[in-house]
Amino acid sequence: MKLQLDNPGREDVLKLLAEHLADMFATSPAESVHALDPAALQAPAITFWTVREDGQLLGCGALKQLGPHQGEIKSMRTAEAARGRGVGTRILQMIVVEARSRGYAALLLETGTQDFFAPARRLYQRHGFRPCPPFGGYTADPNSIFLRLDLGSVPPAGPHEE
Repeated sequence: MKLQLDNPGREDVLKLLAEHLADMFATSPAESVHALDPAALQAPAITFWTVREDGQLLGCGALKQLGPHQGEIKSMRTAEAARGRGVGTRILQMIVVEARSRGYAALLLETGTQDFFAPARRLYQRHGFRPCPPFGGYTADPNSIFLRLDLGSVPPAGPHEE
């Protein structure tokens, strides 16, 4: 398995992201779907990775910068044929490493409360994520759970930082 920075506009990635969005809308009310579309995943504040094996797309994930000290995990998805092979763990570990290298104090994410999302919740909890209040532009929602992984302390703000 090869993990690499990638473009969410690639044909096979578009297909995987379309499946992701379709599942989100099939399992959650529209107002509770917070998955990003491929165009949004190309924003400058987002870093996007894929995992491939012999050229075959196995999964993807993204890190969105929320501010100087926090990031949000977005668009974690493993192709159905690759589930149970550690693809999600590999992507999550890369995102954590990248967040630490950027000096982030925390990684946050939103996922669903429905049974469909249970494997994702278990993955995040196994890696130390714990429930937290809504963050950023999110609001309390019975269809969402918010999770946080503390990465360490942030240096004090300088005279020109808030």
